[in-house]
Amino acid sequence: MALRAALLKSIWYAFTSLDTEDSGKVSKSQLKVLSHNLHSVLRIPHDPAALERHFSDDDDGPVSSQGYMPYLNQFILDKVTEGTFVKEEVDELCWTLCSKKNYRPDTLLVLTNQDALRLWCLFNFLADDKYPLALVPEEAEYLLRKVSSVMTVELSCVELEELQSRDALSVWEFLELVNTAAASRDADGESLSMAVEKVYREMVGNVLKEGYLWKKGHLRRNWTERWFCLKPGSLSYYASEDGKECKGVIEMDQNCCVEVLSDRDGKRCMFCVKTLNKTFEISAPDSRQRQEWITAMATAQRLSASGRSSLHEELKARRRDQREERERRRLLRVEETRRLQELQEEREEQRVELKLLKEAQMQTRVSQKEEEKRRSRQQEELQNTLEKQLIQAQEARANLRAEVAVRDLEAEHQRRRIRELEDLHHRLQEALEQQIRARQEEETYRYTQTRLLAEEEEKVKSLLALQEEQEEQLQQTQREKLELKLEMDKKSQDLDEAQKQLDKVRASRRRVDQDIAAAQRKLRQASTSVKHWNVQMNRLMHPIGPGERRASSGNLLAPPVRVPSVSETESRPPMKDKQNNLECEDNSSGENMDCGNNENTEPTDLDV
Repeated sequence: MALRAALLKSIWYAFTSLDTEDSGKVSKSQLKVLSHNLHSVLRIPHDPAALERHFSDDDDGPVSSQGYMPYLNQFILDKVTEGTFVKEEVDELCWTLCSKKNYRPDTLLVLTNQDALRLWCLFNFLADDKYPLALVPEEAEYLLRKVSSVMTVELSCVELEELQSRDALSVWEFLELVNTAAASRDADGESLSMAVEKVYREMVGNVLKEGYLWKKGHLRRNWTERWFCLKPGSLSYYASEDGKECKGVIEMDQNCCVEVLSDRDGKRCMFCVKTLNKTFEISAPDSRQRQEWITAMATAQRLSASGRSSLHEELKARRRDQREERERRRLLRVEETRRLQELQEEREEQRVELKLLKEAQMQTRVSQKEEEKRRSRQQEELQNTLEKQLIQAQEARANLRAEVAVRDLEAEHQRRRIRELEDLHHRLQEALEQQIRARQEEETYRYTQTRLLAEEEEKVKSLLALQEEQEEQLQQTQREKLELKLEMDKKSQDLDEAQKQLDKVRASRRRVDQDIAAAQRKLRQASTSVKHWNVQMNRLMHPIGPGERRASSGNLLAPPVRVPSVSETESRPPMKDKQNNLECEDNSSGENMDCGNNENTEPTDLDV
């Protein structure tokens, strides 16, 4: 977020510099060029199609900063990766664009363009994230004091009063103020540049401390002067002050500690930096420098442990908090002063009111005395009048008592009459209530009777409908029974026919079994005949020669009979049935198989 805010500040200056008419809007062609340059310096892949699509030519005219922000966020800032680009190149690009329009120093020019760029970067670093960017006088004074302390120059009271009299400074007013102050003191441009560069490296480059120190080698164990640069989390040392050839980096984390060493090897003001793997022995020029280095290293370790990368970011936040606290206290003091003034005004009003009350009280006392005198006279007159009225009242009271006694008798008579009338009224009212209840019950009975009649009619209707439905169902059931009976008769007929066919099949099967048994008997007889005729043929084919002995018929072996193949059987004319049956019996060995010309064999039960 800090990097994004810093880039936005620089890009804001570049955007406003392209607004030549100070209308708050920039032409699209200029924004295309600016976006292309930002892609180049931020090392972001450039997408010309997205650029053309976002800034396509239409009738909307120039684009304001709010109209440019969506493209800037989506296609540039969201793709920025820290460490892949050089922040100084972005600052130089934006400074080049805005300085041509806004930075026009007078003849008293002390700051070079590079110094003005550094001060511009420092101004952006210290300015709050409120646009247009401005620097409060306290921050401007802090920056000027930092530069003056490096140059060993003190700010004058007049300059400080002039600075404090302003509400806020723009960067161009600040640069003009620095130029004027440097010209009034005849400051050396080179010393001013060195001071600005040192402050820039310290605040923007996050360099806590840098300088030459002596370091002892690990292999040769000799002492070499190196340029050390301390940043939050790391201590780098170089061969020279230009910082081009880095000889090593020491990680300043929680596993690192710094200790003071005693003087030895001809070196003084020594201290060592211990890490997990190595111990670096270092020698400072004097004890003050050693203490400054040790303090700066402790600060670097603290920032690294807290995850912060900049000391001055923390200091800026503290100063901002202090300013806010001072402003809050100032507002509280103003509020208290206003309240005191209001209280004083209220007290003055109360004093005036008290004085008026006292005067009114005196007048009231005088009037009360006169009123008391008047009342005493009135009371005396009233008392005399009351005494006369009392006498008259006593006389009237006696007369009233006589009248009251007469009226009491009349009242007693009237009360008895009233009680009788009330009793009569109660009896009439009860009779009326009974008559009303009887009528209500009669109406209830009638309503109930009507409802029962309606329910009875509905039930009759439902019963008639149910009866009709049952009759329809009975008719349908009878039709279904008739259809089922017909279907069952048909199925029984089919079953009878199937049974007859089954009986026929079984009869044919029995006939076939009988034929097969007869054929097997014939085969056995034929085989016996064939054996006999084979013996006879062998005897005829081999006549007995002189001196040979006739072999017995039991020892004679029948010559092997060749079984004709299927092709031969088909090609030549049919032989006798006996020979064929004999061959089938020899090959089947008594098994039931189709052989020879048994083509008339009927199918068995399985075939059916």
